[in-house]
Amino acid sequence: MAPRARDGEVVVAFSGKWISWAHTVVAYTAFLGALVVGVYLHYYKIVENQYYGYPQEWFPSVSATIGDRYPERSVFQIFIAITSGPRFALVFLWYLLTARPNTVLPRVVAGTGLFRTITCGGWTYITSTDDHDWHDIFMILYLVATLPWTLGCLALSPPNPKAIKYRKYLASLFFGTLVPLIYFFIQHKVHKVAGAYTTYAFFEWALILFDVAFDAVTALDFEDLELVVKDTKGLSKGDHTMIADVVLEKEKDKPIGRIFGRGFLWAEAIDAAADAYNGFVFWSLLTSLGVTVWYFPLWHMGISGYEVVVMTTATPLLLGVRQYRSFVIRHRQRFHLLSLLGLIAYVIRMPEIRLFLVGFAVAMTCLAWTATWFAERSQPARLEARISAWSLGLIASSIAKFAFWTSNPIWPIVHAENGGWNKVGFVLAVLAVLRSTKHGAGSGGDIPSARGVRGSPVLAALGLGGLFFGLHSLLSDSSTMIAWVWEGYPVRGPLAVPHGAYTILAMGAGLMFGLLYEELARSWTFYGVGAMGAALLTLKANWLGFYGGLILTVYLMALTPNMISSAVRHPPGITFGLGFLFYNVLVLAHVWVVAYAFVPGGPVMREHTDFVMTAMMLFIGAGVSSATVSATSRSGPRGQSIFAPARKLQSYYIYILVALQLLSVSIAYLRFPSYDYQPYHKDEKLVTAGIWTIHFSLDNDMWSSERRVRDVIKELEIDVIGLLESDLQRIIMGNRDTTQFLAEDLGMYVDYGPGPNKHTWGAALLSKFPILNSTHHLLPSPVGELAPAIHATLDMYGEMVDVVVFHSGQEEDVEDRRLQSEYLSKLMGDSPRPLILLSYLVTDPKKGNYNTYVSKRSRMRDIDPSDWDRWCEYILYKGLKRTGYARVSRSTITDTEIQLGKFVVGRPEGSDEKIKEAKVPEGQRFPAIFRGDGVREHRYHVFDEPR
Repeated sequence: MAPRARDGEVVVAFSGKWISWAHTVVAYTAFLGALVVGVYLHYYKIVENQYYGYPQEWFPSVSATIGDRYPERSVFQIFIAITSGPRFALVFLWYLLTARPNTVLPRVVAGTGLFRTITCGGWTYITSTDDHDWHDIFMILYLVATLPWTLGCLALSPPNPKAIKYRKYLASLFFGTLVPLIYFFIQHKVHKVAGAYTTYAFFEWALILFDVAFDAVTALDFEDLELVVKDTKGLSKGDHTMIADVVLEKEKDKPIGRIFGRGFLWAEAIDAAADAYNGFVFWSLLTSLGVTVWYFPLWHMGISGYEVVVMTTATPLLLGVRQYRSFVIRHRQRFHLLSLLGLIAYVIRMPEIRLFLVGFAVAMTCLAWTATWFAERSQPARLEARISAWSLGLIASSIAKFAFWTSNPIWPIVHAENGGWNKVGFVLAVLAVLRSTKHGAGSGGDIPSARGVRGSPVLAALGLGGLFFGLHSLLSDSSTMIAWVWEGYPVRGPLAVPHGAYTILAMGAGLMFGLLYEELARSWTFYGVGAMGAALLTLKANWLGFYGGLILTVYLMALTPNMISSAVRHPPGITFGLGFLFYNVLVLAHVWVVAYAFVPGGPVMREHTDFVMTAMMLFIGAGVSSATVSATSRSGPRGQSIFAPARKLQSYYIYILVALQLLSVSIAYLRFPSYDYQPYHKDEKLVTAGIWTIHFSLDNDMWSSERRVRDVIKELEIDVIGLLESDLQRIIMGNRDTTQFLAEDLGMYVDYGPGPNKHTWGAALLSKFPILNSTHHLLPSPVGELAPAIHATLDMYGEMVDVVVFHSGQEEDVEDRRLQSEYLSKLMGDSPRPLILLSYLVTDPKKGNYNTYVSKRSRMRDIDPSDWDRWCEYILYKGLKRTGYARVSRSTITDTEIQLGKFVVGRPEGSDEKIKEAKVPEGQRFPAIFRGDGVREHRYHVFDEPR
């Protein structure tokens, strides 16, 4: 019985032919799209078969095109998935058109159509690589079902002569094509005739075209069918109450209701996005200042004088002059635009000029943002919007670094060749500044506040200094706190990926909390919670320490709106000028704890991160005290009218925050490591081990060097490498982690080594072999800088082999180095397993401490005792067969060469006798491309060839 027609308003109606057209267009797009992409990207690979390649075979088959190569396989699968909707609808409409009472054939044909659709999904999404048998089973079932479907459609065709004619032609062509298809397949498979597979491919593609075209004929039959959607209850008129309306009505007097209980305007959303991008630019400039300054003391091996540029952040001191303050506020758009010069500093090759340009940009952006906040102080809605944008900019900056392996793509140390997006970032920044500063260029900053100013401006400045330092040092990169609590393998705490997203989530949660619950965010109770989090982060490791870090993250972000909105009620030259000075004091102290050997008064701060964290929290406490005293109507009854506009504006910033959080989760998913890494020469059971001091991933010309480091490690086919001077998780170094990029790109396990709160310059281990266990050591250093070491046990071809990465103390600290040599000698001698030492020893061969490292106690052997021209880097070993040794020049990446050793696992040590390379099995030789002039200024040097 036909369904009963129901009255109601027609919402939409369209002809059934569009179902057929949609199916046809999307299906052809799936196949032809994959063909175009495949020919463009992998032409020579997809025309090749097991017998012949180009030019004998010059056209790809369907299976080669849609099968196993990315991205053509994905193009095909995506569009086939889209095709499934129109396909099911087509089968359903065909059944409705052909069904007759007491007739079984329409049901059989409809069932066959459904079966064909399902089997198509089978051979589409189970490729021959996944499971060859099931792929073929689904393909055969699909072809078998095509016969009853085709004949059934012909038998049930409505009396439409044109459609019947086309169906007959296409069915004949389809089945007629099977004969030459099979013939040429036999010619290819059995007789191995060159070019036969190309001819077969043409017939295979013809089958696809005829198959889809046969179903496309239904458009002629469906012209007289109309699909109608009726609204029988009037729901589509929009005059009913939705659940969202009920919820907002109940919550209208609560923060969440006041924020979302309004409409959505795209213009306001774009304004908010422009503001947030301006905040992103601020944090990008500020975080780039430290790393550009760091280049100079790094190459001067001490204070260079360029460090004074860090003081450019204190330019808000100039706002203490009333006339200048009015000028900056009136022209703050110009100051924002001037700050963008820092984004194009990358075009300058000379490091000094690039630094000065970045310093100028930071000076301008600090002035511009301070003037912006101060100008909006009498308009709470706009002030809160600006603070939210600035905070979202920090989150966006952290996410950008999360996506780009801890490097910001618009920093002046990157360019297009090493991962920079500088041009895109600059264009967007110009548009964002023009958009966000199009309103309010007046001198509103001199409008008096509604109430008297209470609280101390100096205490407010201390609070800002502590807050800015906490945000920058801990939250400008999502992996910084993870590095603090990392203690090696087996994993007992968070990983940079995916748990960096936890840090970003906590940042967002803190900002939301601060915007919705202002009173609680500035309370002393919440301050105590934040202080507890800081203590846990400083004193504990692994998950407990990280949980403390997350608590501190929430607190810092929640306090930001309160702290800034309180500070703007005081003269900006005092609060923000002194605030940035106090921030600089903490930044320098933050460096002094590790650089104590190179700076005046360094021993006072030696290894005292706890002092820095305590000072930060005391500074913030001073700011909380001032903010509590100067609290205004923000702490009044909820629902007050003065903040209604702010609540409306907040919704757009919260939408941006949600989008950023989703982006961070997506990045964590995309970056999640595969952990299926393989060594380069597993058949020979060969291990290529290396040691390299990478000079904090800044090359001789102040460019970020991780991609150049990656290239040479890959070309040298290094399986295990120790990297020294690798701890970059400080403000002055950009809060970076080169090992993340190297590990993911090269497919290696990584141990970051002693964290930044352990006060070393860093030691890291990258390995193609699983790291079963690792321990971090701080060797005796009573006078000089701390000497880090990693002692790791790797699973090399089923055998446990130890690897030690070690950086000795400085040349002038003689007693330190003696104690360190004794400590390490005992550590190596106590290991019952084969062991490789990848080290920086600071000693002459066969003299002094060398004889402690290479001794009966350590049981270690020098990889080449005859190499007398060494001082820093050494490779020692025991329990393995040494097959090769090489020294490779550094190019302009760093100031230290690469040393390499090749070892065979499971073979006795052998002697130190040298043999010619011709006698070495080819799989155990060093790559030939580094002979002679080498590549990119990397070549075998000292001996000019491996030994």
